[in-house]
Amino acid sequence: MSILDSVKQYWGWVGIEPVTVIAENEFANLIIQDIDDRFWRLCPEDLYCEVIADDKNEYNELVKDEEFNQDWFMDVMVHKATEKFGQLKDGEKFHMLEPGALGGKYAVFNIKPVAFELIIKFSGELAQKIDRAGGKKVNYTPIN
Repeated sequence: MSILDSVKQYWGWVGIEPVTVIAENEFANLIIQDIDDRFWRLCPEDLYCEVIADDKNEYNELVKDEEFNQDWFMDVMVHKATEKFGQLKDGEKFHMLEPGALGGKYAVFNIKPVAFELIIKFSGELAQKIDRAGGKKVNYTPIN
């Protein structure tokens, strides 16, 4: 299954109708363009997928923002994770075992390389469970 198919299947409940992956980072975050030419960010560690720009002009302005770029590239976390685990294998991304949205620490002890598609599936399913529970904490099993 392609990453776009995974996004459709596991995150479609938020209203995204993905057409193109514009960018991805080492922590499986995606910037996706939808059928209405809006730009979305899928952020597995924080369990959200939301519109970040309504059109190409807004997106071009956003990517010039230093704060956005620091958050997007996650340089310190990528460096620490790469030091511990080495380079990612094809089809893998770094994953926070306990998502930040549930109190997980942005620290190397909470990170592991995991199959990219599995991260999209797990985070989408967990985010949907939380949404259905009205934002209350739900039981989940970290990816091992």
